[in-house]
Amino acid sequence: MTAERKIVEISEAMEEIPGGNRGLLYEENLLWEKERSDEPGVDLPEPEGIKLRTGQPARGDIGLPQVSEPQVMRHFVRLSTWNYSIDHGFFPLGSCTMKHNPRLNEKIARFPGFAHVHPLQPESTAQGALRVMFELQEILGELTGLPGVCLAPAAGAHGELAGIMTIRRAHDAKGQSHRNIMLVPDSAHGTNPATAAMCGYELKVIPTKETGRMTVAAFKEALGDGKNVAGMMVTNPNTCGLFESDILEISKLLHEAGGYFYGDGANFNALVGKARPGALGVDVMHINLHKTFSTPHGGGGPGSGPICVTKDLAPYLPVPVVEKRGETFRLAYEDERKETMGRLKGFTGQFGMHVRALSYILSHGADGLKQVAEDAVLSANYILSQLKGDYHAPFGGPCMHECLLTDKFQKDSGVTTIDIAKTLCENGIHPMTVYFPLVVAGAMLIEPTETESKDSIDRFITVMKKIAADVKAGDTDKFHNFPENTPRQRLDEVTAAREPKLRWRA
Repeated sequence: MTAERKIVEISEAMEEIPGGNRGLLYEENLLWEKERSDEPGVDLPEPEGIKLRTGQPARGDIGLPQVSEPQVMRHFVRLSTWNYSIDHGFFPLGSCTMKHNPRLNEKIARFPGFAHVHPLQPESTAQGALRVMFELQEILGELTGLPGVCLAPAAGAHGELAGIMTIRRAHDAKGQSHRNIMLVPDSAHGTNPATAAMCGYELKVIPTKETGRMTVAAFKEALGDGKNVAGMMVTNPNTCGLFESDILEISKLLHEAGGYFYGDGANFNALVGKARPGALGVDVMHINLHKTFSTPHGGGGPGSGPICVTKDLAPYLPVPVVEKRGETFRLAYEDERKETMGRLKGFTGQFGMHVRALSYILSHGADGLKQVAEDAVLSANYILSQLKGDYHAPFGGPCMHECLLTDKFQKDSGVTTIDIAKTLCENGIHPMTVYFPLVVAGAMLIEPTETESKDSIDRFITVMKKIAADVKAGDTDKFHNFPENTPRQRLDEVTAAREPKLRWRA
């Protein structure tokens, strides 16, 4: 069966299915609205003759709703059914890589020796855990071509902070403290300029709007004489889903001026097993373990953002790092690593994520990791090839692991990116990332990842094509009302922004 015929059949089948999900879809109000008694769900005797050890006065009524145990349980279980996750369906957030988390990784992370390890127990009793961390350091160094690795950063932005602080420490140690400028493309993740500013750097923007990429000419203009440039922060592939084709020449110019190349590793899953960032001139790089190596993403954590650096920068890494002495694994701290930029957090990072990432890497092997990158790029280019006639593609040629479209073709009919996103909700599909990168008006950044089947991608394509076809036919009014069959309908975003209701009152 041809892909075109399959899309037609999926489309025909969808015509028979009402939008959204009805079934056992519970309405759910607040716990305070369920309150039916002055008595709590659990009765505890009033403590007598016990002095508060906090030194604080005794608390009065703290306003908790008085509900029974079944009410509490059902309330939170029902709310949990509203949570959309990668286990529910397609989650095509561009620049966020929401992909399947293999259950093998979860099983291994729950081994008692891993799940119950404590950072303060003697190193002699945690050799297995330290070996996991050491092997992960070694593999990440090999994959990136950057042999110095620290696993401590607790998230991607934390890794950025660690990377830029490492660069700052290196310049200070070499008597180059006058270097106070960081170059950042205008399409960068917002954390890049924020991190540079937090580390005391002035920002100089490299424009990319014309091609979606940096050009050598634009870089040279931003670099100037380079005397005060500390480095540049570049994501490659970038946030437009494109490979920075001039990166070798640009990194050479930066190094000749004495600056360091910080590589934002957010999109490393497009390169893993295929290319080493160190070979592209990167000096410092953070890796989002959740993006490339499938550790859980979203819901507030836990995150993990290890950094990898060149051999020359390795002495300035944060501590601790795991070292191997003979057959023993140990943590090295400030007393041994005198040039370190210091500690980032209390202990060694999110160890459970280290276990999951190493499990993912070992279960895939070198050939499997290479296929990860290939399949991620293939999936994105398949979507681009199917939709670029229905939606505006701002930049020509193939993309990397995510494709960028805009609402330019639909906007004149009154249907915008937000309407398209809400219509996807109506059809049970989580929207792509919208209005980012900011350098492209009406942006829709789509990342299918390597873990999605062709069937799920085809369903997404079918819905997107149906939206474009309805707009072209003039059937546009409905798009301003979607979603209609979700637990909550469309928010009046202007009123919500101007008059936010931040607190529930009876």
